[in-house]
Amino acid sequence: MSKKALLALLIAVLLPVVSYLFVKGYSDGAVKMPPRFYPDAINEEVKDGKKISDTIWHQVGNINLTNQLGAKVSLDSIKDKVIVMDFFFTHCPSICPYMTKNMRRLQDMMHSTDPRKIVDSSIVQLISISIDPKRDSVAALKAYADKHGVDHERWWMLTGNIDSIYDFGVHEMRLGAIDGNGVDTLFEHSPKFVLLDKDHVIRGYYNGMDTAQILKLSQDIVFLSLEKDKKKPSAIFQQLKQLWPIFVIVLVLVGALLFFSSRSKNIIK
Repeated sequence: MSKKALLALLIAVLLPVVSYLFVKGYSDGAVKMPPRFYPDAINEEVKDGKKISDTIWHQVGNINLTNQLGAKVSLDSIKDKVIVMDFFFTHCPSICPYMTKNMRRLQDMMHSTDPRKIVDSSIVQLISISIDPKRDSVAALKAYADKHGVDHERWWMLTGNIDSIYDFGVHEMRLGAIDGNGVDTLFEHSPKFVLLDKDHVIRGYYNGMDTAQILKLSQDIVFLSLEKDKKKPSAIFQQLKQLWPIFVIVLVLVGALLFFSSRSKNIIK
């Protein structure tokens, strides 16, 4: 085998590995992912003589409520989906109608027949929680949902225990701000849509009355749906690891062939 042929073989072996490492290193920083909010703790350990820090981010706790169809649902029941959540009440005369309208726009982006579709309905759950559950019964939520064209599967409107809802909104979603009279006014009238990733970690707050913010939110939903679990290694990298002994053997054989080829030419001379 000629040197050119051996060199070609060597390139053929190494090119896939080098290309993968190059693309992986470049793509990791190519997209700016939505940040995480509220670190609960920082774990530190020494590994191979290096100090490694791992941030434990706040995961939103579970809440059990009832949707507009009368079904009992919980946050923990939502698996492998990104979540968009807001708080409202059906008789709100101010910001809630605008927020509902923009949440409807987000819902419409999921429909396959909509030319603006940029969000896959299988990867996101929309949730609106009433902060006035005494008046927002299941029947009231169903009527409100039907009036605003809500897709009952993709978008839950929820009611339940008022203390649980307020505790969830203030302490888990971090939307509360108590004034001097002990009233959570900011939570009650918060215009924010909250984005949760698949691990129920808060990844963004968006103005629910701003159309441009809704578009940004829809893009961030797509980014989070593609986000790789850092605890799970890349499938391609795992395959390369399994093939690594073959690469080593081929490299050894190529090196040996180059050595003996060069030696035989020297002997002939």
